[in-house]
Amino acid sequence: MAGIYIHIPFCRTRCIYCDFHSGTDMSVQEQYIDALCRELDLRIDELHGEPIHTLYIGGGTPSQLSGSALTRLFNHLSKYITWDECHEVTIECNPDDLSDDYIAHLRTLPINRISMGIQSFDDNDLRFLRRRHTAQAAQEAIARCHNAGFDNISIDLIYGLPGQTLEAWNKNIEKALSTGVQHLSAYALIYEDGTALMKLKEEGLVQECSDELSLAMYARLIDRLEEAGYHQYEISNFALSGREARHNSSYWNDTHYLGLGAAAHSYDGTTRRYNPANTRIYIDNIASGRCCYEEEILSDQDRYNDMLLTRLRTRQGIDESRARRQFDSTYIDYMYRMARPHLACGNMEQAEGYLRITKQGLFISDSIISDLFIVE
Repeated sequence: MAGIYIHIPFCRTRCIYCDFHSGTDMSVQEQYIDALCRELDLRIDELHGEPIHTLYIGGGTPSQLSGSALTRLFNHLSKYITWDECHEVTIECNPDDLSDDYIAHLRTLPINRISMGIQSFDDNDLRFLRRRHTAQAAQEAIARCHNAGFDNISIDLIYGLPGQTLEAWNKNIEKALSTGVQHLSAYALIYEDGTALMKLKEEGLVQECSDELSLAMYARLIDRLEEAGYHQYEISNFALSGREARHNSSYWNDTHYLGLGAAAHSYDGTTRRYNPANTRIYIDNIASGRCCYEEEILSDQDRYNDMLLTRLRTRQGIDESRARRQFDSTYIDYMYRMARPHLACGNMEQAEGYLRITKQGLFISDSIISDLFIVE
């Protein structure tokens, strides 16, 4: 099986923390849809005829696309995707884009999952992050999607904001649970180079949340969602039973995927391809019939490190028998040798044929994964 990711690089405004490729020029939307359709035609053979089981439309803000643009895109995708066999079709949306009319149009398409960038249910947080919606608007958008028949809704939250307290984070979690969403992703705020947020930090206008407080927020998130019946299947992702994100899971379990659009990445098991993070360059190249990706052929060491980075993020962990089939004993012996101290102190475990990070070890997962890396 395989997946397709489509990047939509349009946003009405830029959020303070975002370093994803996006822009506010909507005038090239139709040209961009043309390019996506043409790139799909040019590159579909990279999937070697594997059936497409997941489709994810991300961004940017895909809900900035008009209904007619979305329909045109899905009509072209229908040339290559059998929708009855495509188990998960996700689109990222901003709450303020989800009017009754827009949701009704989404229902006419094969979309069966909505991923909504909420980030916070506190209006002060939303103003700081430069989000366009209010907390009330977010709750209403979720309710409209549920009422329209969408029964697989995911929301994103951010914690560790400047000045945010554990009490305020608790309120965020409770409001998220009250919406009845089936999936929740939560991320600590990161200060990325080149963002407006990083500039504020460099100018001394904001102060990062302490590591201790950030870890306390993460611990509270894990415990409260577990109480509410959500399964933590990856470091930052929680789902009700059967609602795990299938497409995102493909990034962690070595499933092949084709990435279309500016800044999109692809992976076929041995090679990664990276489209340029420039919408104009992307459109012009595809319009001329040329793919414009950079290509990286992965070495065994690259694939070993990728396995650690992706599969140890999941609560399931590394399938030991599969790892032995994929890599020679040098890599496997090294992995177990470096894992030994973490196994001894309870930060990792071997169970049911898997090597995994325990709940205790989640709080230092980056350090554990780094210890198992092979670095020349």
